[in-house]
Amino acid sequence: MSDSLLGPAAPDFDDPLGLLRACHQRIRLQCDGLLRLASHIAEQGMDEEAKRSAGTIYRYFSTAGKHHHEDEEKDLFPHLARTSLKLADRVHRLRKEHAEQDALWAELGPLLIRTRPIDDPAHFVTLCQQFAEHNRRHADFEDEEILDVAQHILSARELKGLGQKMAERRGVRQPIA
Repeated sequence: MSDSLLGPAAPDFDDPLGLLRACHQRIRLQCDGLLRLASHIAEQGMDEEAKRSAGTIYRYFSTAGKHHHEDEEKDLFPHLARTSLKLADRVHRLRKEHAEQDALWAELGPLLIRTRPIDDPAHFVTLCQQFAEHNRRHADFEDEEILDVAQHILSARELKGLGQKMAERRGVRQPIA
């Protein structure tokens, strides 16, 4: 990662924990958009603007959000769970929260890509609020209780391996060093 005239560059796969933090920030922004969408649909229905926004949010959580959970579940969490019982408990909590997020998404996702109007806008708003709040709380906990700790306990080799797995998951070829 380097700075330019445009400001700091976004983290890349050489900084996998920075990349996970950046993803948490994008998740928060997508949740903000989801709440604006819910309000818009409640007031104006599923118009063309709402359909575009809903599609963008759906694509984000169905691709980048899915990759993000896989990065953690398959690559980061196993390293941390082996480190201490305290971290193993945190990882267990986060895996449970991922399952809860997946259940919320299983209900919300199809509503975002439907072509018909939302049948129950009040329920849709509530579902969006639950999903957004759950994601924000989860990302905050991971930033504070997992990524800060991981930065101190993972070796350079483990971090490099984590970054390589993240790149592979996204189909990005990493240079061999």
